[in-house]
Amino acid sequence: MFARFAAGLLLAGAVSAVAQSASASAASPATSELATRPWEYGPFFQGGEGVDSYGDTWDYTLLSAGVRLGKVITDEHLPGLLRGQFEYAGELMPYWEALTPPPHEQLITYTNPATGQSGVAYAPYGGGAYHGVSITPIILRWNFKPHRRFAPWFQGAGGLIYTTHKFPPDVLVPHGQPGATSVWNFCPQFGFGFHYFVRPRRSIDFSANAVHISSASLGDRNPGVNASVQFQIGYTFWSRKY
Repeated sequence: MFARFAAGLLLAGAVSAVAQSASASAASPATSELATRPWEYGPFFQGGEGVDSYGDTWDYTLLSAGVRLGKVITDEHLPGLLRGQFEYAGELMPYWEALTPPPHEQLITYTNPATGQSGVAYAPYGGGAYHGVSITPIILRWNFKPHRRFAPWFQGAGGLIYTTHKFPPDVLVPHGQPGATSVWNFCPQFGFGFHYFVRPRRSIDFSANAVHISSASLGDRNPGVNASVQFQIGYTFWSRKY
């Protein structure tokens, strides 16, 4: 009789503990999920504007879409507001597009390298739409300590872009002709964002990234996209399995 009574108490205690754990997980899914050092994966869309080396106006529109895969590597470290966890991730963007001004002539200032004298002239500029793919194999992210459904983070990253025509358009050479920029460009970047857990193991993600695009002089010229600000929205699935 006593054994049955004790077994009943143990069973009730176990059920109560499981219920409390489930309740805590539902109330604070971000904290519960990141504590397991999970994998994350999901689709995203990104868009923004950029400015090149020749002007001070934001006349480039940049769009991309793809998938992300990441793994939370560590438990929480550091004190105070810096407390958080390290994560390594990567992104693949089979869709990448840049909308630049249509081809036209633009007044530019130039310097003759032989004489050192400066002058002004009209030169071809612009290239319309550019299409390509991009991969960001190195994303080093610091996930700050989460609170309930909210999990903020900061990251630095580096990637590569391939376009079907030389990008960006060069002011001295018309679009698509050899001798200007490059079909390969690098894109170092940094940004911040957050996950918002809509339910356990599911989150909507928002971020803002500052991205520099440069060919590292792979072409004859390297005007680059000096600065761009791009915003990303995504949906993430979280998994505790490898």
